[in-house]
Amino acid sequence: MKRSSILIVDDDRIILDSLCEFLKLEGYIALGAESYKQAISLIQKQKFSLIITDVNLPDGNGLELLNLIRTNHPQTVVVVITGYGTIESAVEAIKIGAYDYLTKPIVDDELRLTIERALKQQSLISENETLKSQLERKYSLENIISQDYKMARIFDLVEAVADSKSTILMTGASGTGKTMLARAIHYRSGRKTKPFVEVSCGALPETLLESELFGHVKGSFTGAISDKEGKFLAADGGTIFLDEISSASPALQVKLLRIIQERQFEPVGSNKTITVDTRVIVASNKNVEQEVKLGNFREDLYYRLNVITIDLPSLNERPADIPLLADYFMKNFCISHNRIKQSITDKAMTSLQRYNWKGNIRELENVMERAVLLSKTDYITLEDLPVKIISHMPQDGPEEYNRASLKDAMSEPERRIIRAALEANKWNRQLTAKALEINRTTLYKKMKKYGLEAEAERLGIR
Repeated sequence: MKRSSILIVDDDRIILDSLCEFLKLEGYIALGAESYKQAISLIQKQKFSLIITDVNLPDGNGLELLNLIRTNHPQTVVVVITGYGTIESAVEAIKIGAYDYLTKPIVDDELRLTIERALKQQSLISENETLKSQLERKYSLENIISQDYKMARIFDLVEAVADSKSTILMTGASGTGKTMLARAIHYRSGRKTKPFVEVSCGALPETLLESELFGHVKGSFTGAISDKEGKFLAADGGTIFLDEISSASPALQVKLLRIIQERQFEPVGSNKTITVDTRVIVASNKNVEQEVKLGNFREDLYYRLNVITIDLPSLNERPADIPLLADYFMKNFCISHNRIKQSITDKAMTSLQRYNWKGNIRELENVMERAVLLSKTDYITLEDLPVKIISHMPQDGPEEYNRASLKDAMSEPERRIIRAALEANKWNRQLTAKALEINRTTLYKKMKKYGLEAEAERLGIR
């Protein structure tokens, strides 16, 4: 634990210098900060195993600093310093999350012992965080953030079919999270200790894709200088995820049909039949049924794949999830890029919610990473977002009169508000009426007026 980095925050220069000198002699890397602002600047630049901070600072509060550290740097342990007359503050600090507190004047032996114990605690926190991170990656269904009722139904479906051997077809636009959901299905199943193998069928030419999936023997084609194991064999006992399945050639579709039916195949250039126990999940950003009608995809293969279908909604169909995802990405990128951001301003969030996310969740993730890196304040503001997103915000200034009646002019905003409230409450009429502070009869009438009742019926909501 020696050579651990420790930050001392105290506005008393004599105490600050003496503590830094003592810790350096003890073998630690010690830095000092005389103010809240200086401490924040140092925390943004580097990681500290331990921070020792006075409760009273000239431009802030040690408890505020503690809160900030606990939120953005949970692996950093904090010890507070207090005078005899402010023990209440020390107790409050312990409640917030400080490891311990020291009272002035500070005794060397007491400081030494506290630091040793605190760093042991920090080591345990780091180990626990590592294990937790591994589990979250492994059981990734918990990492799919949503409060949308459509996604809730998908989660229920995943729970129901995850442990079966049934083939799953996932559809949805690019960036909606098909790969992440495929992993969630795998790690929810009894195959979770076996391999999860992903293949993008659209990224490889036909000849290479066949070899990639089924393997080949030496000399089977030019460049085959040795035997190669295919992805299906690599995924034996586990799960194979075939993305962009609609781009598979007719010849490859025949082989896929056989392996899905019989779990058997021959490597390229070989007569040896190999049998595998591999669960197949496929995905397409095209309408596969339409591709069948166009003659681009085999009908018998489609029916073999279409045992269980999961249609992932676009981000625009999940407006209530945009604030959740934006905040989640902001916090993640603050950790990975060592930045401190408190939140996203209301104007910035409104702009994110009004934007048409053609790239779906992947596009939102990229936007939030850019915002975290470019933001110069503790908040993500409108100015930190790309111009194409800001352009969706209404311009300040007087509204133009388009000669519509007030009743007609208010209809569309009212419809948007009601629909957003329904989405936020998973289309529960009673909760929506309560949130809007209207009675249910009024809500039903307005839903019928704006076509929302018909939309609910199309979605299968009663």
